[in-house]
Amino acid sequence: MPPSATVSEQQKFTGHIGNLSPQQQETLDKFREEIKKEGIFDEKRHDDACLLRFLRARKFDLVKTKKMFTDCEKWRKDFGVDELVATFDYKERDEVMKYYPRYYHKTDNDGRPIYIEEIGKVDVKALYQITTLERQIQNLVVEYERLADVRLPSCSEKFAKLIETSCTILDLKGVSLRSFSNVFGFVKQASNIGQNYYPERMGKFYIINAPMLFSSVWNLVKPLLDEVTAAKIVILNSKYQSTLLQNIPAENLPSAFGGKCQCEGGCQLSDAGPWKKGGIVNGAS
Repeated sequence: MPPSATVSEQQKFTGHIGNLSPQQQETLDKFREEIKKEGIFDEKRHDDACLLRFLRARKFDLVKTKKMFTDCEKWRKDFGVDELVATFDYKERDEVMKYYPRYYHKTDNDGRPIYIEEIGKVDVKALYQITTLERQIQNLVVEYERLADVRLPSCSEKFAKLIETSCTILDLKGVSLRSFSNVFGFVKQASNIGQNYYPERMGKFYIINAPMLFSSVWNLVKPLLDEVTAAKIVILNSKYQSTLLQNIPAENLPSAFGGKCQCEGGCQLSDAGPWKKGGIVNGAS
């Protein structure tokens, strides 16, 4: 950015497609050129939107971005992501939902897929009688891949604009220190995977039914976060409904959270959204 650029001029260059400064464009071009030379560029997966997500995650620092990107590609190979997506059969899905509800459901006002996680309903003992931590991590990765390959493109097509992020609702109702500690291992791994290998996928993050202590801790932590990230996170107590309804159509929000949606068989299992075609998402029931 030229020294003479004003603050408002700098702010308009968000690092997204169509909003790049000359310097950001140059860094993007150089990044693409270097990973091509190193043989880690995949024409199908690594479009400019993907490369820019990594660049934004590292503030357009090319050295740091390349390390993050290289580490991600190594992890994908070691974890066997492509093979996993093609072969993973989540037979226990419906049973898992009873003990750890996590699901996508329709879209918010900006067209982003809504992801809901009811962490207060976690029953770890019952959960690991029907599944394993390893399979939960595998499912997490498969869902990240489906988000990128199916859900987001379907939303982009429906709303006629590029949609790269999701809207998360994390429900803390019923959460205790003990219940959270029981699921901490999964949450920690999930956080690391999302942050390191699927960067810049958070559009909005609503934490609802947050106890007073949580809100107090958040007020201390918030100033330490990047301003862009902090602005995406909204902490709400039990009177969260009006805020959600300002940002999510009532017909898209499950009635359990103050909306009007009552999917047949339950919103948790419906997988309703623009991506749903004939009960199939990315080739998996």
